[in-house]
Amino acid sequence: MKKQTFTPERDGFCGVWYPLPKAQKADRAVILMLGDSSEDRMAVSGAKWLHRQGCHALAMSPGKKDYGHHNYPLERFGKAIEFLKAQGCGKIGIVGASTTGMLALVAASYYPDISLTVAVSPPDFIMEGFYQDGKDGMRERPGDQESAVSWQGRPLPYLPYAYRHPEYWQKIMAESKAGGDKIASRKMFDESERRHPVQEEEKIKVERIRGRVICIGAEDDVLWDTCKYIRRIEQRLLDTPHECVFEAWLYKQGTHFAFPESMLKIMLPLGSSLLVRIMFKAGKEHPKECRETRLDIDRRLQKALREW
Repeated sequence: MKKQTFTPERDGFCGVWYPLPKAQKADRAVILMLGDSSEDRMAVSGAKWLHRQGCHALAMSPGKKDYGHHNYPLERFGKAIEFLKAQGCGKIGIVGASTTGMLALVAASYYPDISLTVAVSPPDFIMEGFYQDGKDGMRERPGDQESAVSWQGRPLPYLPYAYRHPEYWQKIMAESKAGGDKIASRKMFDESERRHPVQEEEKIKVERIRGRVICIGAEDDVLWDTCKYIRRIEQRLLDTPHECVFEAWLYKQGTHFAFPESMLKIMLPLGSSLLVRIMFKAGKEHPKECRETRLDIDRRLQKALREW
């Protein structure tokens, strides 16, 4: 698969361009934010899946191999959009999952050129920044008064985590062990909101987004209560003038990994369901239901891309 690599120092953003083969003509491109790197298995699998839908893919990430998000400059999306326009892409979409689901919504609220936004398991607020640098033996830690994203050199207002380093990761590990999951932080996010109810300035301004917006979530998500967050987005749009067309795809089972089934099969041809069962107790206890959710997401998302 042909690719072109970009760096913040040289190009203004970190990413990899995965264009369709020359024989396939298309003016549609999707900014894709999956995995720890723009070149890892998850990003490449997402790009291949988008190629099957007739879309170019531009994978973006904070660093070459870094899932930590702290003061991520939103201006990087502006640079990426400039590049896509230069390639003749008249339609630009964006897809993110989990933390990058938040990032997709925020980026789309700042850049009206984005006409399709897909957020899998997103929050409806800007998160506090975090690092995954292994400090003091902890896989992840909060930033030092840093937002997940910044604009014009300033951190955007964010919901602060209930705990600081090292208690932050210790709480996540304790919750994960108690629930039988590889990772769980839903109680921590609930406690964060209890201590600091989300303020207006911390909420994502979804009413600024143009085009079609699709938020996908499952009730059994143990990272955070994404269905509650998505319902708040829906209510915000009911209460606020907006131009976007919003869709909430909510499921009882599906876990935090509410991805299209065929995308997971590209990533793990022999065990697409295995990853979900290993990561989450709900995936192990309800494999059939989770797979049915992924199949439904697959059908609906392919249809949305055809209609775009």
